[in-house]
Amino acid sequence: MAETETEIQCTPAIEPIPSAKRAKVKCIVWDLDNTLWNGTLLEGDDVTLRENVCQIIHVLDARGILHSIASRNHPETALAKLREEGLEEYFLYPQINWGSKAASVRSIAESLNIGLDTICFIDDQPFELAEVQAALPQVLCLEPTRIPELLNMPELDPASVTAESRVRRLMYLGEMRRKQTEESFTGSQEEFLATLGMEFTIAPARAQDLARAEELTNRTNQLNTTGRTFSREELEELRCSPRHLLLMSELTDKFGSYGKIGLALVECDPEIWTIKLLLMSCRVMSRGVGTILLNYILRRARKAGVRLLSEFVSNDRNRMMYVTYKFAGFATIEKRNGVEILEHGLASIPPVAEYIAVRIEE
Repeated sequence: MAETETEIQCTPAIEPIPSAKRAKVKCIVWDLDNTLWNGTLLEGDDVTLRENVCQIIHVLDARGILHSIASRNHPETALAKLREEGLEEYFLYPQINWGSKAASVRSIAESLNIGLDTICFIDDQPFELAEVQAALPQVLCLEPTRIPELLNMPELDPASVTAESRVRRLMYLGEMRRKQTEESFTGSQEEFLATLGMEFTIAPARAQDLARAEELTNRTNQLNTTGRTFSREELEELRCSPRHLLLMSELTDKFGSYGKIGLALVECDPEIWTIKLLLMSCRVMSRGVGTILLNYILRRARKAGVRLLSEFVSNDRNRMMYVTYKFAGFATIEKRNGVEILEHGLASIPPVAEYIAVRIEE
C-alpha cells in the first residue's frame, strides 16, 4: 500500500512549541543513534528504525521539507545502514563525523543555502541539543519524543504544496551533481557556466503558478526586496489586475529544471511603474542569473516610456538584493515609513551573459 499522510497516526502535541514568530522549517537535521533508529550502531546493537519514522520522512519530503544528518558515527557504516533501510537518498549533505554537531548543522545550512532559522535539529542527547542551541539559537531543537508530532507542527506544515515542493529534494540532488561537476572543472567560473546550457524563461504568472508564487513569497528571504508575503487569493487578484504585472521566471540546464525560481510584482501607472516586490530563489545565486528578471523589467519600462521606481525594505538578510539594485544603476530618491524608494534612469541596461538563453512568453 502506498504511504499516505492519513495512514500515519501522530500523538497530540503535549507541549506545543510557540511558532508565531518562527520561520517555516525547510530542513530537518537528524541524529542517528537512539533518534532516527533505536540502538547504537557502533556498539553492535541490532538497530531498528524508530516507529513510523520512515513514513514521516516520506510525507515531509512530499511537502518539500528536506532532510539531513548530524551524527557522531562511522560514515561508511551509517550510510550502509541507511541504504539498507531505503533512506540514504533522502538525506542531503549528511554530516557523519566526530566533530561538533553545531558545526555540522551550520555546514548543512551553508550547503543547502538556507537560513539557520529554517532548520530543525533532533537529537537524543541533552548535551548535543544544548550545544547547538547555544551556538545556533535560531535553530529549532527537539528531543526524539517530539518525532510523533512532526506532521502536526505548524513549522512543518507549509501553506501550500506545489509541484516544486514535491520534487525539491530531486532538485537539490541535481544541484549536488552540478557542484561535483564544477569542482572537477579546470576552467574559469564563466567557462563552467557556459557548459550548462542554461535557459531562463520569463512569463506572466498563470493560475497554475499561484501556489508556487505564494510559496516563493513565504520562503524566499535573502534575495527579496521587501519581504512582503501574498496569499494565493491576493496573487490571483494581482494576476488579473490591468494595473499590475505579475511575472515568474524558471531556470533549466542540462542537469534538469531548477523550477520556478523568481517572481516580480510591478505596479503600472500611466507615467510611473513601481516594482513592489522582486525576489529570486537562493538556489540560483551562483548561476549568474540574478539580474535577468530585473533587466527585463528595465527594458520593458524603457519601451513603455515611463519612470521606473522600486520599493526596498531592508532587513538583516536581504542586503545582497540591495547591492544588486545599486550595481544595476538604481539610486535612492527618498525614504518613507521604513521603505526606501529607488529609481533607475533607464539609460544604461546591462546585457545578459552570452551563455544564458532568455525566453520570453506572453
